[in-house]
Amino acid sequence: MTLRRLSPPRGVTVAALLAAAATCLVSARASAQARPRFDNVVLVSIDSLRADMPWAGYPRAIAPRLTAIEAKSVSYTRAYAVSSYTAMSLGGLLSGRYPGELERDGWFFGSYGKSAVFFPEVLRQAGVMTVSAHAHGYFKRNGMERGFDRWSLVPKLKWNNLTDENVTSPEHEALAERELEAAAATGKRFFAWFHFLDPHDEYIAHPEYPAWGRSQRARYDAEVQFTDQYVGKLFDFIASKPWGKGTVVIVTADHGEAFGEHKHWRHGFELWEPLVRVPLFFFAPGLAGKRIASPRSCIELAPTILELLGAPAPKGLRGRSLVSELSGAELPEVPVILDLPATSDGGRRRGVVKGNRKVVAIEKDAYLKVYDLAADPGEESPIPSKDPRFAEARALYKEAVSVIEDRPPTKCRDACLNGGYLKGHMPGK
Repeated sequence: MTLRRLSPPRGVTVAALLAAAATCLVSARASAQARPRFDNVVLVSIDSLRADMPWAGYPRAIAPRLTAIEAKSVSYTRAYAVSSYTAMSLGGLLSGRYPGELERDGWFFGSYGKSAVFFPEVLRQAGVMTVSAHAHGYFKRNGMERGFDRWSLVPKLKWNNLTDENVTSPEHEALAERELEAAAATGKRFFAWFHFLDPHDEYIAHPEYPAWGRSQRARYDAEVQFTDQYVGKLFDFIASKPWGKGTVVIVTADHGEAFGEHKHWRHGFELWEPLVRVPLFFFAPGLAGKRIASPRSCIELAPTILELLGAPAPKGLRGRSLVSELSGAELPEVPVILDLPATSDGGRRRGVVKGNRKVVAIEKDAYLKVYDLAADPGEESPIPSKDPRFAEARALYKEAVSVIEDRPPTKCRDACLNGGYLKGHMPGK
């Protein structure tokens, strides 16, 4: 074989080629530096936290600490939970898959089988320390504890399957501090998850904080204000530690809460906007604050957290990582899927949101409604089926949900799937 020296193209000097190569190298280094690297991730989810918080225009100053933090964060102003109640929504968040395709028992307080792989399991296999602390008896043995090196509960919790009688934020915040200290002491990178419960009904009064009134919403607002102080205290604790400088904190919710919209109260059973819209923001030292108005889903948290911590994403994740967007890139808009599988308490609901178009379907899509959220934010006037926009939205819905591999529950099959719940429960009936 004869080797010959390559010459630059005619009219191009060697100096010019070297200069171009240096420019590319500088550009590549700048791009790498533009994407922040974090050693740790702390996920703070707050039960029943609606999207209409003070930073989104709500007039009552019910969350001063979170409002100040959100202003310095990458904040998604149109974020959606995976589902409309805790068991289904958090199962989707932790797995990066829709709850209807996970191994689950089908009861309202559902548990997940071992074939449902949660991203903390992947993190632990990658050598990341994983810790968590919770404030409700449901989290004792529901499958979500898999993948955590440390899993603890606030002590002496009362169990009531109809409401929540506990006041837990003070003890929960203190427990979270202890778990973070334990994680940091290992010298490993760590992931921590804390799910605060107090905004969940029952809305308990706190005399040390001013009441906003006697209505259900006013009592809920007082609970949010109470919880806000302790979440803020946890932020202060993280900021005071040397490892806090390399820690990104994510704040979101498992679902929203209804106060009479569509004659609906509390949460679960439907997919109206007040039930599925949630806050979502990322805070970390050195991360430039901005607001992003494109719809995003909490299904995207699993791949995002895995990438932030340098762990490989397993096959089958439904969401995509938002890390490049945190660094300033623009991601294309994709449909947001809402998944409320059939349980012992209700029939299946599914929804798709893209842009300002929203589709909601019940059971095997026999009942399907399309809404224009820009013109009709209250979802009061569905688009007529003869309108061309209806057919377009239905086609979008069919294509989007086709990725879901439906899996029936392993228990309460008849109670979950017989469709009897639907009688008299159609929206608008």
